[in-house]
Amino acid sequence: MEAWLFLFLVFLAAFFGKNNSLIIACIVVAVIKLLPFADKWFSVLQAKGINWGVTIISIAILVPIATGKITLQDMFKAFRTPAGWIAVACGILVAVLSRYGISQLAAVPQVTVMLVIGTILGVVFLKGVAAGPVIASGMAYVIISLLGLSFK
Repeated sequence: MEAWLFLFLVFLAAFFGKNNSLIIACIVVAVIKLLPFADKWFSVLQAKGINWGVTIISIAILVPIATGKITLQDMFKAFRTPAGWIAVACGILVAVLSRYGISQLAAVPQVTVMLVIGTILGVVFLKGVAAGPVIASGMAYVIISLLGLSFK
């Protein structure tokens, strides 16, 4: 019952925050929860969902290259700008933080709850995009480590 209440509260927050992605996610999760073998579906989604999401995002990023809207010349031009180098550095930082984030999610499960709450708040009230729980976890790991904190 608690899970249904939490899903409903997230749905309401998404509805009032006009966040269609989160509304759809809540509906999909609720429908799966009603199905037989939901536990199997949830375990697959939990284990593979982030990878599937990254794959879909990667496809979306590659489409402008495939359609010729972004060319090698554009890439070389970008390397000659400070903004281009900042983008490269941020890409590297995100990749490294994500590596730590995955470890953090596995080692300290209670951080997941707080990341979910933070992601929902950011999406609903600050018009953010729920694309970074792993990155957020990596950031949390770095900050927590730097401050010598823990969840224990």
